[in-house]
Amino acid sequence: MTTKTLAASRSTPRGGRLKGRLGAGTTLAMLAVMVVLPSATLATEILIFAMAALACNLLLGYTGLLSFGQAIFFGAGAYCSALAMIHLDAGLITALVIAVVVGAGLAFAVGMLCIRRKGIYFVMLTLALTQMAYFLAYTLSDWTGGDNGLLDVPRPPLAVGDTTLLSFASPLAFYALVATLFAVIYVVARRITDSPFGSTLLAIRENEQRASALGYDTRLFKIVVFVLSGGITALAGALYGMLLNFVPLSNIELLMSEQILIMTIIGGTGSLFGSLLGAGTIVLLGDLLSSIWPRWMLLLGVALIAVVIFMRGGLWGGLNSLLSRRRDGDATKAPQHPSQERGDEH
Repeated sequence: MTTKTLAASRSTPRGGRLKGRLGAGTTLAMLAVMVVLPSATLATEILIFAMAALACNLLLGYTGLLSFGQAIFFGAGAYCSALAMIHLDAGLITALVIAVVVGAGLAFAVGMLCIRRKGIYFVMLTLALTQMAYFLAYTLSDWTGGDNGLLDVPRPPLAVGDTTLLSFASPLAFYALVATLFAVIYVVARRITDSPFGSTLLAIRENEQRASALGYDTRLFKIVVFVLSGGITALAGALYGMLLNFVPLSNIELLMSEQILIMTIIGGTGSLFGSLLGAGTIVLLGDLLSSIWPRWMLLLGVALIAVVIFMRGGLWGGLNSLLSRRRDGDATKAPQHPSQERGDEH
């Protein structure tokens, strides 16, 4: 299947209706998260990790790159933005821009090194680089705080000069900021995946050799998507540091990469909306089960195994399959048009 065919298949009226429903569903999901949950901080955490899972989905779901290096960008974004605010008195926009630039730059370097290998060798390279980044952050304790983490991370207001436009001191105001950024990133990511660029990524995922034979520079496409993913992940890390008011060392360890990958897979690879479902499920289950049993990770593991076994496409795949069966059932029950009945008689 060529990229033109993939692009054409997405331009049908049904595809347009599906995009509209996904956009409306994302908006409703963000509103529901805020209304249903008892804590604005918990709702904010869900959207931050949904942002990181969305960035991971661009690599795994659309390009077929299983990377354990997401913690590098997440932690680097958190550390660099926090250090800029603490030592350089950087404002909110400046700190977030620094995080995105640093994350994109690191992703470019990691991508240039890792995409030279494929399969298990690519995975092992990203894993090794994450471990290196963790021990580097642990060693530079004067900058990162080491085991204690980087403390007293501010949450600056949106200001012009000395004039404060918006304060994000309250959890609800900060949720509004994160929700706005997530909505913007979701729309941009949707435009990217629905473009010829996104169709080429799918072609690379399905058959990289055929995409290369068609004349596409697959290495360049991989580098670009790595940079996009790294910048978005670093932005999520910066927001997470502001949410907690400190940056723990766990932000840059291998476990963070695994957590982001699990959210991506559980939500559904190849689905941007599934990233929100996966992040919401993991964060909510972790919050709920931890209050029930100290060894709550065992219960979470059982729940994840059930999703993997019974929902092969993740939560979004299972939900989509359920809706498809319901539509098919409604179609079979619908009465035929009189003209169709007469045609059947003839």
